Amino acid sequence: MNFTNISTSRRKFIQHVSGAIGTSLFAFSAKTANSFSFREELPATAGIQQPEKQLGIALVGLGKYSTEQLAPALQETKRCKLVGIVTGTPEKAEKWKSKYSLVDKNIYDYQNFDSIKNNPDIDIVYVVLPNSMHAEYVIRAAKAGKHVICEKPMAVSVQECEDMIKACKDASRLLSIGYRLHFEPYNLTMAELGTKKTYGEIKLVTARDGMDIEPNVWRLSKKMAGGGPLMDVGIYCVQGVLYTMGKYPIAVTAKEGPKTDMKRFSEVEQSLSWQFDFAGGAIASCETSYADEMNFLRADAERGWFQLEPAYEYKGIKGETAKGKLDLPHVNQQALQMDDFATCVLQNKKSKVPGEMGLRDVKILMAIYEAARTGKRIELKNL
Repeated sequence: MNFTNISTSRRKFIQHVSGAIGTSLFAFSAKTANSFSFREELPATAGIQQPEKQLGIALVGLGKYSTEQLAPALQETKRCKLVGIVTGTPEKAEKWKSKYSLVDKNIYDYQNFDSIKNNPDIDIVYVVLPNSMHAEYVIRAAKAGKHVICEKPMAVSVQECEDMIKACKDASRLLSIGYRLHFEPYNLTMAELGTKKTYGEIKLVTARDGMDIEPNVWRLSKKMAGGGPLMDVGIYCVQGVLYTMGKYPIAVTAKEGPKTDMKRFSEVEQSLSWQFDFAGGAIASCETSYADEMNFLRADAERGWFQLEPAYEYKGIKGETAKGKLDLPHVNQQALQMDDFATCVLQNKKSKVPGEMGLRDVKILMAIYEAARTGKRIELKNL
């Protein structure tokens, strides 16, 4: 599809999206360690009829994201549905049981979680816990014979990511990371404009994501979160740069910003900026913060530019190019993400946002932290 006149092609794009939105921005390939290949193939939903039985999903952790985004999205999905929950709070269990008509046998706590293996109602477990708990519950879910979606970031260390991938592989279960923007039209467009070089070679990508975080939340705990805004919203900048450039960076330099609120940021960074260097001379300038509101992705190329602002929100994403505003459909990102994974399970097909992608990103996050800590330019290898 030609996106050069995207501002006047909303109808065509809707038709395109209806057939292709289930695809990922990129296919992960172990054979192309330093490059992406844009996926030109039938979408994951192609060739499959509406299943007679929707796959059952259990949400592990009933925090804000599960409550406000995932559970509502599961009321719109076609190939999966909410059938179970895992929570350590009895009051939440009762509230969810009533609201979503859940049966008692599909309600678990963290002590009896492993008995989920005996429940045929639950096909997929979605781990939505603090970052430091991801590895444990992904591994336990895989050992219980369940396919797994893990919220981003995949884990707090490279080793944990590798252990998670191995556990799912050993159990012959599929693993996916909750990268919802791989199913969102505006971000798909950034990827296509970049990888197809619609405006020529990209010289600079600018990515910023930040928010003014409330105090006394688990994300401000180094032990629970693994770090500050880089581990949370900064990962969207990493992803945005990679799928816009269509290739991996070769090195990174970084610097932690000053702390102006030691009460909130006694354990994690308040802000962090970094630069990716790419083969050929292109660079990406990135920034993330837990004190300032930012939500931006832009590419400056040889013959023009294209950008999103806001770029990473659940709703209301807006885009513009050198030739005019983007006018694309708005979708339920989480519903498309979960339906795509359910389709992969039904077809025994690897997710477009697999554990390997999560591992790659955690390697990059750790390199950014190392660059900020040491003041050195860190080469990015074995991505």
